[in-house]
Amino acid sequence: MRQRFLALRKMGPGTARSLPFFIYIGFLVAGGVLAPLLPDGRWLYGIQIAAVSIALAWLAREYRELRMPAGIDPGAWWTAIVVGVVVFLLWIHLDQAWATLGQARGYDPRNEAGEINWPLAMVRLFGAAVVVPVMEELFWRSFIQRWVDRPDFLLLSPARTSLRAVCITALLFGLEHTLWLAGIVAGIAYGGLYRRYGGLWLPIIAHGTTNLLLGLWVLTTGNWQFW
Repeated sequence: MRQRFLALRKMGPGTARSLPFFIYIGFLVAGGVLAPLLPDGRWLYGIQIAAVSIALAWLAREYRELRMPAGIDPGAWWTAIVVGVVVFLLWIHLDQAWATLGQARGYDPRNEAGEINWPLAMVRLFGAAVVVPVMEELFWRSFIQRWVDRPDFLLLSPARTSLRAVCITALLFGLEHTLWLAGIVAGIAYGGLYRRYGGLWLPIIAHGTTNLLLGLWVLTTGNWQFW
């Protein structure tokens, strides 16, 4: 049994970086069916994030790029935070109708009295600011951005990915989001960090900063459509 488990755990590098992402997307696709099965369908997001977290933990040994990097200039971490702040500011202003794909459903954690259900809100904030950046950057930057240039992508240094790969990945990343233009801008910013500094933690930090600020802004202003 243990050997079967280990064999199942051992998968191709592309699959290992794709599985958590497709688990996340699978929940989005099946949400209309699964949410009504719960007393409060909004808790499906918590189940979604738990499933993605389990997959990330299960495959953690495959993610060499998540080992804490050495030799990165401390200023690079601040650069990542600044990039995350700038992307957040652009994100909330790039919501014109022509820059939107479909209708944003948003996530409203309020109860019937109009008060915020804080357990729901905190699960949403944690998922968006911590789990999603790791999951998406593993898929989009570590896998797709390198794979565009070289199918055996683990042999390609992030710093050697082409501008073409950055742009293609950013375009696909943007089309994943309702605010497609904001998504493309974010994809270029995160992909540029990955290419410039050669480490995945910097785009993860930038992505997490963007999502954290966006979540706090949504909770403060009530612009639930951005969530």
